Amino acid sequence: MLEFIQLLKQRYQTILQQAHLESIKGVYQQRIDQLLMAEAFLRKGALVESAPLPPLQIAVVGPTQAGKSTLVNVLLQSGAAGVSPLAGYTVHPQGFCHRVRREDCGGLQRYFGRFQQLLPMQLSKDRHDCFSLADADSQSSWLPDCVLWDTPDFDSIDSATYREGVIRTIALADVVVLVVSKEKYADQSVWEMMAALEVLRQPTVICLNKLSEGSEALIAHSLQGKWQLARKDPFPEVVPLYYQKASGLPVWPQAQQGLLQRLAGQVSYKKHARYEQELLQYYWPQWLEPIAQEHQALKDWQQLLEHMIKQALDNYQRDFLNHPHHYETFQVAMAELLTLLEIPGLAGIMAGTRRALTWPVRQLMKLGRKKSALTETSHEVALLNQIAEHALLQMTDKLRDKAEGNQQRLWWRDMSALLRGRRQELLIDFDGAVRHYHLTFQQDVESAAHRLYRKLQEQPLLLNSLRATRVTTDAAMIALALNTGGIGVHDLVIAPSLLTVTSLLAESAIGSYLHSVEADLKRNQLSQVKQALFIEALRDKLLLLPTQLSGLSHFNITPEQLQEAENHLKEKRHGLRLL
Repeated sequence: MLEFIQLLKQRYQTILQQAHLESIKGVYQQRIDQLLMAEAFLRKGALVESAPLPPLQIAVVGPTQAGKSTLVNVLLQSGAAGVSPLAGYTVHPQGFCHRVRREDCGGLQRYFGRFQQLLPMQLSKDRHDCFSLADADSQSSWLPDCVLWDTPDFDSIDSATYREGVIRTIALADVVVLVVSKEKYADQSVWEMMAALEVLRQPTVICLNKLSEGSEALIAHSLQGKWQLARKDPFPEVVPLYYQKASGLPVWPQAQQGLLQRLAGQVSYKKHARYEQELLQYYWPQWLEPIAQEHQALKDWQQLLEHMIKQALDNYQRDFLNHPHHYETFQVAMAELLTLLEIPGLAGIMAGTRRALTWPVRQLMKLGRKKSALTETSHEVALLNQIAEHALLQMTDKLRDKAEGNQQRLWWRDMSALLRGRRQELLIDFDGAVRHYHLTFQQDVESAAHRLYRKLQEQPLLLNSLRATRVTTDAAMIALALNTGGIGVHDLVIAPSLLTVTSLLAESAIGSYLHSVEADLKRNQLSQVKQALFIEALRDKLLLLPTQLSGLSHFNITPEQLQEAENHLKEKRHGLRLL
């Protein structure tokens, strides 16, 4: 599951760089933040499952100039965290090990992934993919044994450049300390962040900083209203922080000295896996919305292709297989039959053709030239290429229509451009497949001729009468001309003598057998044209077109990838292995 969340996040980030609509940018950035949080929370799941358990993590978070670093120093009862009156001074997550050895925090580097662990003095404002971990230089009565994190703000103009570090640190936290000032507590960014964190189920405390005498009750009441609008869980305890004039620092109230220890006692990792699942299920429909739209477009594309194949097959049957003047294949079979008959006066000439049929190794080149000539003059070959060209033109028009009035118009527009660019290549490949099919199908034609000949051998009177007629001799000469390339396949369809021989056989004792052989030949022909040409050489290649769409503009996550992730998501608690 972690790999799928990372893949989804990367696709959002890539597409966001190409997005032009501001409305989409805002939504996609929000989803990227959610995915970052989910990825970090899954990483925390791996951390808490490791042995030994990691130390307690407390994160101090809040908007710019709320006094986060100052509060960290108050809680540590030291000056370990750097402070400045300038906004955005802290741009890296900075952890302070309070009564915890840094050696016991080895899992944090694995948790932060690509972020590098440095010492505080090694941090640079020019690089944001890092965090620091240092020993606290004192012991505080306000804190339990823990790593206390000072975090960058999440609401300044520059926060986008270091926002990932903030999200990773917040997701790591077992306890969250929200710091707001009387000037900042009502900011929308504060409550958007707190609403997003509800699904993490972290014990939370709100610190009201920079208070003036008498303002606490009014602000605390307003805070509660905003909390209840943003979240459904109980309103947390509020810690009022008043400045000491002598020190210039806020003072943690004595009455709440044991608050953080009490919140630490509420931390339990037993339900973390369930919380992971709830987080994913909560955001899943939002994250997958554009992928579902692409998959719907993909289904629509597949339906268009199925309709195209059906239409192409209908046209093929109407204009060739069932056309009385264009269907040539059975006439070729009849010509092959005549080469098998012992026609008086033509036996010597026809023997060469028979040897080509019965001794293909010796006559391979001759036979190949014969079949090639059949293909070059075949009406079927020309018609199949025309059908394919017409089908692709129709698909281009339909794609253009979809691009004009569809929610996924960008997908359809890019598909239309892709098809136009590949159209000529597809047609060339299709023509090659048609010619290959036509050459190989001559084996079926010859097989049909041999079936008829064996049936005629069971009827010696009919066989001898055919040999003796002038019209059979004329038809045999036409068959010989076909074998030697003297005429084209289309000439067979209109050759009177060959039509007469066919009629004689149809009206004879083997008439019904003749019709069954022709029907079998047509069925085989339709089956091979459908599978080898319209499905394998055309539809299957068109089905691959969506995989060639640019990854800069499209998610290109396959239904199979999504299904595998959703199967993980639906697994029950004891089978849930999100990592």
